[in-house]
Parts: sequence; C-alpha cells; structure tokens
Amino acid sequence: MKHVLSILTLSLLAACGSEQKTDNVVEPNSVTMTEATKNALSYPQTAQGDVVDTYFTQSIADPYRWLEDDRSSETESWVKAQNKVTFSYLEQIPYREQIKQKLAKSWNYEKVSAPFKEGKYSYFYKNDGLQNQYVLYRVLEDGSSEVFLDPNTFSTDGTTSLAETSFSKDGSKLAYSISEGGSDWRKIIVIDVETKQQLETALVDVKFSGINWFGNEGFYYSSYDKPDGSELSAKTDQHKLYYHKLGTAQKDDPVIFGGTDAEKHRYVGASVTEDDRYLLISAAVSTSGNKLFLKDLTKPESGLVTILDHTDSDTDLLDNDGSKLYLVTNLNAANKKVVTVDVAQPQPENWQDLIPQTDNVLSVSTGAGFIFAEYMVDAISKIQQYDYSGKLVREVSLPGIGSVGGFSGKKQDSTLYYTFTNYTTAQTIYGFDPASGSSDVYRKSGAEFDSENYVSEQVFYSSKDGTKVPMIISYKKGLKRDSSNPTILYGYGGFNVSLTPGFSIPNAVWLDMGGVYAVPNLRGGGEYGKAWHKAGTQLQKQNVFDDFIAAAEFLQKEGYTSSAKLAIRGGSNGGLLVGAVMTQRPELMKVALPAVGVMDMLRYHTFTAGAGWAYDYGTSEQSQEMFDYLRGYSPVHNVKAGVAYPATMVTTADHDDRVVPAHSFKFAAELQAKDAGVNPQLIRIETNAGHGAGTPVSKQIEQMADIFSFTLYNMGYKQLP
Repeated sequence: MKHVLSILTLSLLAACGSEQKTDNVVEPNSVTMTEATKNALSYPQTAQGDVVDTYFTQSIADPYRWLEDDRSSETESWVKAQNKVTFSYLEQIPYREQIKQKLAKSWNYEKVSAPFKEGKYSYFYKNDGLQNQYVLYRVLEDGSSEVFLDPNTFSTDGTTSLAETSFSKDGSKLAYSISEGGSDWRKIIVIDVETKQQLETALVDVKFSGINWFGNEGFYYSSYDKPDGSELSAKTDQHKLYYHKLGTAQKDDPVIFGGTDAEKHRYVGASVTEDDRYLLISAAVSTSGNKLFLKDLTKPESGLVTILDHTDSDTDLLDNDGSKLYLVTNLNAANKKVVTVDVAQPQPENWQDLIPQTDNVLSVSTGAGFIFAEYMVDAISKIQQYDYSGKLVREVSLPGIGSVGGFSGKKQDSTLYYTFTNYTTAQTIYGFDPASGSSDVYRKSGAEFDSENYVSEQVFYSSKDGTKVPMIISYKKGLKRDSSNPTILYGYGGFNVSLTPGFSIPNAVWLDMGGVYAVPNLRGGGEYGKAWHKAGTQLQKQNVFDDFIAAAEFLQKEGYTSSAKLAIRGGSNGGLLVGAVMTQRPELMKVALPAVGVMDMLRYHTFTAGAGWAYDYGTSEQSQEMFDYLRGYSPVHNVKAGVAYPATMVTTADHDDRVVPAHSFKFAAELQAKDAGVNPQLIRIETNAGHGAGTPVSKQIEQMADIFSFTLYNMGYKQLP
C-alpha cells in the first residue's frame, strides 16, 4: 500500500535545455531606476474606504477592504489597471524576451515519470517538453504505449489541469479530478479503462479531497457545502466525507462523517486499506493535529471506532496486515515513529513501537512487502528498509547527497522506483530491487545541465538568538566572493514543511546566468521535527523572520552578494515571510518577490479555509496578546509612509482560493501609496490561474521570465552577455 498522504497537506499554503553557458551578467555604471523613471511610473489610483474594525477596544482602519470583493466590477477594473502598469514596465526590459527564450529552451526536453501498475496495465506520465500539462500513457500487451488521458485537451489554453487520479481495486475504472483555472474546487470524472468512456455525470463542488476506492463499486471523497457569496473567497469550515456508489446521483451520496455539529472539522480525509477491510477517517480543525477513526468495512452496519479523540498529534495509517494496523505518529515522538496495534483495541495505550523515534525526522512508505523509513539528516535524505516485523533489512545505498522520493507501491510489486535529485542534479529515476537492495538507473533526466560546472554547499549560520540554521547555497564554479553576485534567497518557514534540495529548471537557468541561489531551512519548517516547527509558530513566528534576515546577512558578510544584489523570494506562507522581512528590514535587499502571500494577518482566517492555519499563526480574535503580535508583523499593517522599500513585484492570481488575492491587492496598494523611494512597487496578477498547482508550463515560463527580468533590471543590469 502506498503511504497515505494526509488530507491536511492539501490545505497548506505548497511542488534544462542546451544552451551556451555564460559568465555573470554585465553591470552598468549606475542602476536603472532613477527618480525620473519612478516619477514616470504612474500607479492606478486606489480608492480608500472608511472601514474600521475594533479589536480589543483598538480601532484598525482597513481602507482597501473593497478589494476583498473578487466579484465586483471595481476590483476587476483595478486588476486590469494594475496589470497594464506592470506589463508596460516589464516590456521596457531589453532582455526579458531573451530570458523567456532561455527558459523555454531549457524546459524543452522529454520528462517521463516512473511506471506504476494498475490492473493489467502499466501507466506513466510524460511531457514532450513544452506541453502545458503532463499526459498519462499506458503500456499495451505488445510493449507499445498509447495516450490514455491527455489533460491538454481539457481546455484550449491549458488552464484546466489533472489534479488526482485513483484507479479502482482491479484497475478497471479510473476516477480523476480536474481543476479549472487553478481553483481548489474540483470535479471528479469516472471512466472505463478499456473504452476510456465516461461512465456517469461528473461529481462537482469537491474540495481538498482524495479519491479512495472501496473495491470497484464506489469511492470516498470530501468536500464542503458550497458557500454563500464568492466560491473563491467565502469561508469554508465544515468538511464532510461522502461515499459515492457508481451509478447513483451525487445528491444521494451519504455523509459518512462530518454531517453533525459534533463531527464539525475543517479538514476530513479518508483512506481504505489495500485489502478493503478498513476505512480510516482523519479529522482536523487546523493544519496540524488530527483525530483518527476506524470503520470495519466487512461489517457494513458497524459504527466508527475512535482511535484518537484529540488533535495533539499527526497520526496516519501506513498499512495493515489483517487486523494489525501500522500507524505513523508523532504522539509523544516529535520526530515521528511507526507503531502497531490491533483493531480490537486500537487506542494509544495499546500501541507498540515498531520503528522507534530517532534524532532525525521520519517519513515512511511501503511497497513490495517492506517498510521504507526516510530520515532527514540536516535536510538530506537517508533511507532504511525494514520488514513488517520491524527488523532492519538494510540501509539503502543512494546515488549521492540529496533528496529521494518514491519507494512505494503495492505489496505484490517486485520492483520499486525512486527519484534522486539535488539543486544541481536533475531528477534521475532508479529501479530498486527490494530483495537484493540493488539500484539501477531506470531513466536519466533529459535536462542538458552539466552538474560538474556547479557547486551546491551546505553551511550553518547563527540566527539572532544563536540558533544554528542550515542553508544550501548553489552557484557556478569559479564564483568570486566579491559581493557582486546576483542572488536569490528563497524561504518558507512554516506548516512543518521541509525544503529539501531538488532540481528546478528556472533555478538552473538562474545559476547558468551567474546567479546564486540560497535556501535556508528556517524554523517553522519540519526539518528537525515538531520542536523546530513549533519554534516558528504563533508567538514565536518572529523566529522565522529572524532566521531569514540572518541568512541574508550571512550571504553578504561572506561575500556571496551585497544588499544591492540580493533578492528575497517566497510563496504562500513564504510570501508572508518576504512581506514581513521587507517591511522590517527594507535596506537589507534590493528586490522583494512575495508570491501569493498571506499579507493581512488580522483577517486571513475569514477567507476560505484560512481559519485552519491558526495552529501556525494564531488569530486576531484569540487574545489581546495574539492580536498585538500579529499586528506587529502583518505586512499590510506595517507598510510605513516615508520609508524607501526595495523594488517589489507582488505576484498573485485571480482564481487563488487558498490564499485569496485580496492579501496581495491590499499589500500592493499600501506600498504604492506610502513608498518614499525610487524603486517600483508593482503587482503582477495572473488571470485564470490559482495558487500554483496545475499552472500551465506556458504561464510558468512567462512568469519566471518576468521575475528574473524584474530582478536583474532592478539590480542594475542593462543587458545579458
């Protein structure tokens, strides 16, 4: 059975071609932006309203509240006017098209996934190079392959994407979900594998859901009631688990969990054991911690058995062997462990350790009748193979220092697959023999990127309070530490998310252009377990910003770059990170690139599923202390008149229903109204796109070309060599 990915991860703020190598970009005598240029940059007038909210007797003005209405003609006009200014600015950059061509050329190689078996067929995903979406293929009996499902045909512009696929137990049917315009609201379509014909009317209004088959007759899925008002921004907070039997109407799907006030949770997910014996239900009120329930599917009239009745841990099903459950948990084990328990008495007091907690964070998968424990050692992967009795079979020999993904499959599989990558090594797929422990290259990456020409080094630096923080810095060999190198510092720091080294086509292009790319593993992430995560949450959130600031200071002190050549970048929770750091230390960097960020920390919990982020952030309604703390770093509320801010390009999308674009709209409006410097304060708003998942390749290339162009232009580069 594949390791079950908790539904909570769905709600988090979260995934090179041949060309002549170049030296560092040529630096002009003076920066491009001048006072005259700034004066010529005329921002749209953003009306200010008179909305005032009261928090604990304190009045807080919210002049741009009207921008929260994503359905109004006024907001639509504002978006068009802002994009007109932004794209007019970007069009003046002389090498923008050149960078776009470099990205397209680097992107244009065949990408193929590892194969997987469902029923009598093997399947794999492939992208020919510049296809907007990956295509699902299947292998026929004669060894040839055919297109099985092509998401590029779902819409003319590539903005409808394939979100999830799930085959029935015998592989005869496929249920897949699609996302239109990047929205988290999905449709589920069921087809017959042999004929590829749709079997029934699509299920609609599905959100934050897996697709978990029970045999071949039906599946479990999750969703919310459609909200009143805008489906892109209105609050959703009661998640429900449904069962859909094929051939019946969606309106008749019974609610399995979540239909009562007692069962009200923001995130509800399900998993069915590989043998179809048990249904496990996870229920959570926030993005950390879940209750766990069990239903015996061999006894249809049986009720739910409570395994965990609290949300003090993250606990998920790994697998079962008959009535024995294998669970992965951080209950009394901050770095996670694997436990076993019988379904007759599945509560924690009866759990037995199978793979105990260690000093390193554990994630687990199963395949071919074995358990694979992946440990993060300073954000680097280490794999150990166990049998189902908990006996260590071997430590798996990996190709190098980096990140691996895979080692999962069905119990009867004889070969498993995994990928290996790091910042300077494109993804290579390996076939793994679980019996012997040997690995062979299954498919090399087609990226024409010579790793031998680049360096990726890990350093440790001290944060403000003395905490040691790791950071991986990548660059072209021969780099001179003369403080002149254009550098992107990328961060996240939240929701227990770990930033492990991985290859990226845009980052490879950045390195090829002579840039430095640095990624610190900030507190708030999961690199060192639950304690590391909690050290960057709620009243300790400033630790995350301090860690990021200290990373920037380290890069400058050690001569990698200078404030004039530093850009900071992050998305979602990382967008909040950039917004907070640029308002706290605007002189530290030249360019700020906050993407789809959570910028209004006083109101984030009032939109869509935002209330579920309270574990990490706290809310403005929680207490006077929490309100004061949030207001103290909330980017929207900390833009000050008379301050010169770095050149900023905020990026967001009009269909982002996870971090609604109003966050970015308000932040950009504040910057444009109050900035006292000469740097541009722009917002780039992608249309018919969402939080990021499923974004067409064409849009990714255009956006990254604009980001790199804006960055280099404002660092003072007039041309590329």
